[in-house]
Amino acid sequence: MMAPSTRRILITADAVGGVWTYATELSRALCERGDQVTLVVMGPAPRTDQLAPLHDIPGLSIENPDLALEWMDPEGSDIANARDRLLSIAQRVHPDVVHLNSYREAVFDWPAPILVVAHSCVRSWWRTCRGGEPDDPRWRRYAQAVAAGLAAADMWCAPSESFRYTIEALYPVRTPGRVIHNGAKPQPATHQKEPFILAAGRLWDEAKNLSALAAIAPNLDWQVRVAGPVASPGGSGRSDVANLTWLGVLSRSELTAEMQRAAIFAAPAVYEPFGLSGLEAAACGCALVLGDLPSLRELWQGAALFVAPHDRRAFCKALQRLAREHGLRKQMQRAALMRVRRYSLDGMVDAYRELYRTMANQAVKKVAHSVVSEGVPA
Repeated sequence: MMAPSTRRILITADAVGGVWTYATELSRALCERGDQVTLVVMGPAPRTDQLAPLHDIPGLSIENPDLALEWMDPEGSDIANARDRLLSIAQRVHPDVVHLNSYREAVFDWPAPILVVAHSCVRSWWRTCRGGEPDDPRWRRYAQAVAAGLAAADMWCAPSESFRYTIEALYPVRTPGRVIHNGAKPQPATHQKEPFILAAGRLWDEAKNLSALAAIAPNLDWQVRVAGPVASPGGSGRSDVANLTWLGVLSRSELTAEMQRAAIFAAPAVYEPFGLSGLEAAACGCALVLGDLPSLRELWQGAALFVAPHDRRAFCKALQRLAREHGLRKQMQRAALMRVRRYSLDGMVDAYRELYRTMANQAVKKVAHSVVSEGVPA
């Protein structure tokens, strides 16, 4: 029997982007605190190198039910299948809290209180990257499913104040959202900093705006290295660019090693609810050059250089300045590393465990109230 302070948590995640890092780091830390975690992988199966660090973690089990991600299934053709498979898992593990890193699954009849974490959404992505609302009716159905999921959740949260406001402006949420920042551990300096600029993200994702970095790479003094998938779901890939090296998909340890070596990390994003890769790069001692977005200003004001994402000339100038001015570069590296202390992994885990405790206690009180009410004669 588990101690009263420990709980069974069912967490959904996907292995496609930064949510995987967030969910696996949270799961590991929860298990180290004595909780039992069932990590349910939505969408494509994780790669072997993604799963390897999770082997033999006491209290962690991983389920891969082969279900479509909501943004890959906007018409909702897989919802009935997802309901059957996810609720079957829940019936086996008896979670005290269900932590969803997506929206539409919140409407299912879960046997425990539901937390929805809003990492991003297609509607806000579309508005920022392409303007207006998508015309395709499939995306209207997607937005309706997001709204229904938020309404069904017992609690929901976001990784930044800025994105919480975005969600509240786009959807008729039933309860106020909370903010729990993503967390990371400072990484020991196992490599000397080298004169190159690192970036990370899906090349084909307009939000990451890596095409801006590719466009200015030939004009930079330092080599640019980009980690991440280079082929889009539609099959289009990269083109050769002078002074730029496409690293492709790296394992977590390989990416960390690149960040420990890189002197500068560049993220010219046009849409970024939090920016976990920037946090990880800062934890490895990189100086940051970021797109000038409300969310990134909120998190990194005073600890990064900011550039309007579509101003390639200014972006080039900021990177050249950091490359050429040793003193400024060291100052920005120290500032970023100091800022990481605000976004510690321990702090994130503490915040989620407190939220789980609150939700579980509220669920117990609801059950007790229901039992008492049913026992009172009319």
